[in-house]
Amino acid sequence: MGENAWNGLLCVNKEAGYTSNDVVAKLRGILKQRKIGHTGTLDPEAVGVLVVCLGNATRVVDLMTEHDKEYIAVVQLGVVTDTQDMTGEVLERRPCDDVTHERLLEALQAFKGGYDQVPPMYSAVKVNGERLYKLARAGKTVERAPRHVGIEAISILDEQALAADHVFTMMVRCSKGTYIRTLCHDIGERLGCGAAMAGLVRTALGSFKLEQALTLAEIEAARDDGSLADHILSVESIFRDLDRIDVDDAYRKQMENGNAFGPDRVVSQAPADEQDVLTEEEIYRDGERVRVYCGGTWFGIYRYSAAMKRFQVEKFFFVS
Repeated sequence: MGENAWNGLLCVNKEAGYTSNDVVAKLRGILKQRKIGHTGTLDPEAVGVLVVCLGNATRVVDLMTEHDKEYIAVVQLGVVTDTQDMTGEVLERRPCDDVTHERLLEALQAFKGGYDQVPPMYSAVKVNGERLYKLARAGKTVERAPRHVGIEAISILDEQALAADHVFTMMVRCSKGTYIRTLCHDIGERLGCGAAMAGLVRTALGSFKLEQALTLAEIEAARDDGSLADHILSVESIFRDLDRIDVDDAYRKQMENGNAFGPDRVVSQAPADEQDVLTEEEIYRDGERVRVYCGGTWFGIYRYSAAMKRFQVEKFFFVS
């Protein structure tokens, strides 16, 4: 394949032992093109959904950070590590025999809705221009400002959590910027016994699900048997989890010029899941992001400004 032969989105099932950049490097070899970017870092030992942008789809890499993510995490109670997962150095071991299923459930529910999370030292967050993980490797610890993260859903998956090994599995659906390692650590602190992440699977990123993801070997096989195109999705498919708005055809010329528009130009609106009806309160919330169409043509992603009472372009994709 020639340079930039593939354009679109590929849902990769990242395997343990690879960094997200390793996956991109491998794909450059498999697909024989350089213009490839990933849409959100997964720790080397984590597995699951990693959406990769190919060719001209790389221009939407930054927008993928806006999408919610879903994880399944295995949590080890009774231990605190420097990396907040079981790959790090054990700093402390604490008794946890008094942690019951009921106490654990109560602790998890305390995080539902969101909380102010302090980024871990072993992370790519920058403080004063330096990556935290580089400082951590040099043995330094610095003050980190907490960031509010959203926890839409959190639940225990084990039918009999907290067996003799004091391990449980949980599902988490969360906003961008959430560190699951840190959530595990914070749950342990709330329980008073400490905790570290023992395993992590990203099961969804926006509308991309683990069931549709391919391993690197499967991508290579699909390339060889000619079926790879069936797995490469359009840029528009990134935004299937956003609600849809259709604009009056009479406003098309203005739309083609990237103009903003008000609610009076909206002729129809539909939720992403198409299972319900959107209310005006839902669609005209300040900061609400939507897919916008006019005459059946996708124009891009717009964001509603309550102050301006208008939808304004966030990312424009219309090509005349």
